[in-house]
Amino acid sequence: MKEELLKYMAEIVHRTRNHKEIFLGASPRASISLLKASKARAAMQGRDFVTPEDVQEITAAVLRHRIILTPEREMEGGTPDQVVQVIIDQIEVPR
Repeated sequence: MKEELLKYMAEIVHRTRNHKEIFLGASPRASISLLKASKARAAMQGRDFVTPEDVQEITAAVLRHRIILTPEREMEGGTPDQVVQVIIDQIEVPR
């Protein structure tokens, strides 16, 4: 896996710990789970390499139960998937 993708995944998880709408962010173990899930998705697609799209497609599923939204965000009807998507959209995608 390219170094840029590892940094990309680490940045996604890191931002969950510093996001204003997240009360409790993902742990370092979430980074490992994201890595493994991304590899699995690439393999299911018949590839032996991970793309940024693999990471983006699997991130919400990996992180949704590993973060806790702020009470305000929950009361507004927000979901972990929405907040994770905002984080993904803010980070430059490696190429």
